[in-house]
Amino acid sequence: MKIGILGSGDVAKALAVGFLKHGHDVTLGTRAPVKLGEWAAQNPKARVADFADAAKFGELVVLAVKGSAAMDVLHLAGAENFAGKPVIDVTNPIADAPPVNGVLKYYTSLDESQMERLQSAFGNARFVKAFNSVGNAFMANPQFKGGKPTMFICGNDEAAKQMVSGILDQFGWETADMGKVEAARAIEPLCILWCIPGFLRNDWIHAFKLLT
Repeated sequence: MKIGILGSGDVAKALAVGFLKHGHDVTLGTRAPVKLGEWAAQNPKARVADFADAAKFGELVVLAVKGSAAMDVLHLAGAENFAGKPVIDVTNPIADAPPVNGVLKYYTSLDESQMERLQSAFGNARFVKAFNSVGNAFMANPQFKGGKPTMFICGNDEAAKQMVSGILDQFGWETADMGKVEAARAIEPLCILWCIPGFLRNDWIHAFKLLT
């Protein structure tokens, strides 16, 4: 599959490597492609371009940028370039404020998620929330003693969620579909919970597991 990743930070690069490992074609979109020269040299199968080219390239688009930059990056990518496509929303609405006793501050409320804002602004995109509740080191094929971890997803488009579930299966995850876009109100704060042991005890090696 052709994957267009919007972002050039650690999360975007970790996901890019994961997609490459599983045989997908990857274009990484960034404001300044020259800054990824060293990474591109180490990953010659990947292509580096601007946001618009990456969005146009992808059959599946991945939004992996700082939460507060997400709206601007999607505008730069051009709504026409990802209209009708599944868009994995990896972002979290983390505010520019330090954590308090290990708890991050969000700029959204429990009545409106980041992904709801994005879906409202770009109605023709098929957003799926995923990969937001674990650190980048464990996004692709994590290994835990307790077995496969659970990735919680949501979104309004069933076919898009099925596609993302297939990717998650490749990446070594169990998928728990929490329903429509409103479920992002619950999924996005999982990042806060995941980060607390890290901030308090420097423990960043864990993931969530749903037991039934």
